[in-house]
Amino acid sequence: MIQRFSAASRYSVKNDWLESNLSFSFGEYYDEENIQFGPLRVFNDDTVQAGKGFGIHPHREAEIVSIVLHGQLKHEDSLGNSGILQFGNVQRMTAGTGLLHSEMNPSLEEEASFLQLWFKPSKKQLPPSYEDISYNVDSMKNKLLPIVSSIPTNGAAKIHSDVTLYLSKLDEGEKIFFQQEQGRKMYVFVIEGELILDNDVVVGKRDSARITEQNQLTLKSTKEAFFLLIDLGGV
Repeated sequence: MIQRFSAASRYSVKNDWLESNLSFSFGEYYDEENIQFGPLRVFNDDTVQAGKGFGIHPHREAEIVSIVLHGQLKHEDSLGNSGILQFGNVQRMTAGTGLLHSEMNPSLEEEASFLQLWFKPSKKQLPPSYEDISYNVDSMKNKLLPIVSSIPTNGAAKIHSDVTLYLSKLDEGEKIFFQQEQGRKMYVFVIEGELILDNDVVVGKRDSARITEQNQLTLKSTKEAFFLLIDLGGV
């Protein structure tokens, strides 16, 4: 079964430095029917104005993934990690027993946009840790490129949750077939362009789809499409 969620159906938060579109309950937005999808608990599409960002704040018991789409994101945390991420970088943070971190836009001229995802960890009380990776943008052309996974995968960040995240850029008219084990879930988010799922469901820019009760999926681009596919455990 494929459930499509339009970009316009997301809950939006906007102030003088941040625009955030929320796909699941988060902060001031609460919907008891929209808490999570498998272990995926948060999916925020954030745009941060120049020189602004999320100041130092705490997290516990979450696997946090940030995928930079445009501009730069400066990370600092209580483990001593510091660095600037941009398109082609992904960061994974295990909050575990607790850590502090900040995410700022270091540019004084351009905004930054990134996807922020939280997953429920497979185990509680994990020691906090941090990892960022670079991926080859050309390697996702017309195929699925794993960028974060619980399964040891060359080049992908290691996550402590039963998920694998793939990025892909499909040329117009190209098609990808994905298969997973029975009893799992799939989540598709279109960053740019448009996809048709199983020759039936049209998913446009910033739309998403939640797929259950099937272990195969065909994704076809009607025009060049950039998207994220998540293979999720059935929790």
